[in-house]
Parts: sequence; structure tokens; C-alpha cells
Amino acid sequence: MLRLALILKRSFPKLAGYASIPLIRLIFALARLLGPERAAAFGGGLLRRIGPLLPAHRTALNNIRAAFPGMDEARVRAIALSAWDNLGRTGAEYAHLDTLLDYDPAATGPLRSEVEGIEHFFALRDDGQPGLIFSSHLANWELPAICAAKFGLEATAVFRPPNNPAAARLVQEVRRSTMGGLAASGPGSAFAMQGVVERGGHLGQLVDQHFTRGVVVTFFGRPCLVNPLLGKLARHHDCPVHGVRVIRLPGERFRLELTPPLDLPRDAQGTVDVVGAMQAMTDVIEGWVRENPGQWLWMHRRWRPDMLPKAASRNTPSQGNVTSPAEPTAL
Repeated sequence: MLRLALILKRSFPKLAGYASIPLIRLIFALARLLGPERAAAFGGGLLRRIGPLLPAHRTALNNIRAAFPGMDEARVRAIALSAWDNLGRTGAEYAHLDTLLDYDPAATGPLRSEVEGIEHFFALRDDGQPGLIFSSHLANWELPAICAAKFGLEATAVFRPPNNPAAARLVQEVRRSTMGGLAASGPGSAFAMQGVVERGGHLGQLVDQHFTRGVVVTFFGRPCLVNPLLGKLARHHDCPVHGVRVIRLPGERFRLELTPPLDLPRDAQGTVDVVGAMQAMTDVIEGWVRENPGQWLWMHRRWRPDMLPKAASRNTPSQGNVTSPAEPTAL
């Protein structure tokens, strides 16, 4: 819902200040009435129709073409439509975050959600040391924080609050009812996040979006900027770093997958290399996106050559020369 509001705001800046909050509240109330399955279907269908009319659709198409050079144009457009469908479903699902994750290791009947790597959740919870978790805007990216809270993993999720104060309050209400700790990114927030880790807690962050003051990594063969916070914390605390992703399954079902701890690159002194660590996380995310490209947020301007350091900018390949080792395996 936050991502949907942000895209609408950028698309219709003059109206966003007046219409965003009533629109969000209307969608939220309607979604509650419809139930999770019908709400998700409605939200997905709505965005499949509206999304291609928005300026962000052009960004999505360009991103997909650059990530998968030579891909058939029909498939490019199919992936973009799937991404709009996923965004619409995710927005509608905010009204049902308290019921989407029903995973129970002891259950024998059918469930809406499943978890692979639950043993890593338990290890993080019980090992008595801090830990870091990275994720990406795939499927319903809110579910990992809900899973952590459900199974008693003390975790703080880093999020970007909406610029509109009223929207920020609404999103905060929804998240606080289902998740554990929350930390809003912004000036001075790095100190608060470091405090979480120093106290032995766990910090989760989405690291697949542009960060102006970031370090340069390669994503789909193209340089981009990523927030180095998790890499710096891993270097300072030498704590385990896991990745977690969500896969949207047919029938309004989900699979969460938590990776084993990553073997991060280290320098000659044996300490974690910050840039290498962020590249390792980015490589994992690229693999996830390749597997389910229609479930990633292609509308975001992930690659911004004009904002790269001069040395990296000079080495940026043109869109037509980007190499890609494999096409995606699913929409």
C-alpha cells in the first residue's frame, strides 16, 4: 500500500496531497470487506489496468529491457503487467496482514503460507547474538517481519515512512499490529539501528533500492548504489547475515525462504569487506528476481547512472550492451 501510494503521488503530484489518504482508507475498508482472496484479486486486476497508464510503467519497461537484453517485447510487457498485479495484490493485502501468515510447523492440514529455512529463524532467535537480515521488494515483502514476530525473533524492520504524515500514521498502525520493532530510515537513524544490534537484537532491511549516499554494486550487469548499513554492521559486529524472500504462490498463498548465513568476503585482516558484503547480498537478490521477475518492483528507478561516482559512471554499459547470463524462469 505504501509503494502504491508513492507511485500515485509521483504520477499525480497536484492531487496526491488531497486524495492519497482517502484513497488508501477506502481501499483498506473495501479490502477488509472483500476478504483476502477477493481483495487481492481486485487489487491485482485494478493495477493491471491502471498501472500501464502511469509514467512509472515506462520506467518498469525500460528496467526490464535493460535487465534482460534481447528479451521478446511481449514477454517484457507480460513481466511488467505481472509486477503491477503483484503491487496491487500487496496493497490490498495490507488489510489482512494479521491473517496472511498462518504457518505452523506442527500443522498437518493445508495452510496459506509455508516457510523454508525455519530452522534458521530458530537459530537466530536462540543463539544469543545479534543478526542481520536482508530482503527485497518481492511478492508481499511485509511478511518476513510478521514471521519474525510470530516466532519470537526479536527483530527490528527498517522502513521508509511516507512523506505525507497522515499516510505515515496509517501505515504505522497497520504494521505495529502485526510486526515487532520498527525503525524509520532518515537522518540519524543509523545510530538507532546500530543500537539494536549492539543490544543483541536483529535488524532487517530491504536493500534492493537506490540509495543516494550508497556504495556501488552491480545488479543485472549494471552499476547502482545500495545502502551499505548492513555491510558496515556486519563488519563491526561480525554477526551472521541471512537473506529472506517471499514467493507468491497460486491461490493467495506464500512461501517464505530464509537462507543460511552468507559467507561474506573479507579483507586481508579477516574483517568483512563492506562493498563485497553488499555485492554478495545484491547477487542473492538478483537470483531471486530472475526466478520470479513478475513479482519484483520494476517501477523503481534502481539504476541512476547520473548519480554514480565518476569512475563507476564511466564504466556503466549502455543499455544495448548489457550482458545477462540467464533469462528469468517465471513470471
